[in-house]
Amino acid sequence: MSVRLFALISGIVYVLVGLLGFVPTFVASPETTPALAVEAGYGYLLGLFPINVLHNIVHLAIGLWGLLAYRSYSGSRTYGKGLAIFYGLLAVMGFIPVLQTTFGLIPIFGHDIWLHALTALAAAYFGFAATPDRDINKAREATTASRNRG
Repeated sequence: MSVRLFALISGIVYVLVGLLGFVPTFVASPETTPALAVEAGYGYLLGLFPINVLHNIVHLAIGLWGLLAYRSYSGSRTYGKGLAIFYGLLAVMGFIPVLQTTFGLIPIFGHDIWLHALTALAAAYFGFAATPDRDINKAREATTASRNRG
């Protein structure tokens, strides 16, 4: 998979997840609510992942960033790096009880921890380790060939 394709697919997934968080059918009501400053929309997406309205907005923003980043290789690479750092930090925060609600704003505990960690690992690969896209290599070859002709 190319770096740009990663940005596109993850962007689409995050937009969809953000939108699903606003659909009550996909959000299970919690038995208890942690101490959140923003309780609007609090529940468990697909019965597993704690969310609230701010969490949904963050998912939409990350998804839109991915869709915009898809337009260029460098943008996609930056998106992967940023996503890796952001979600890596969120995964670590999920293990620290006082930070599991992101300072009372967004729930990031339970199943969110492993999902954030997996997202960070995938994004780290595409942001830091993946080789340039084949399209980039083809463009470079074409540029080199045209320079050699002239």
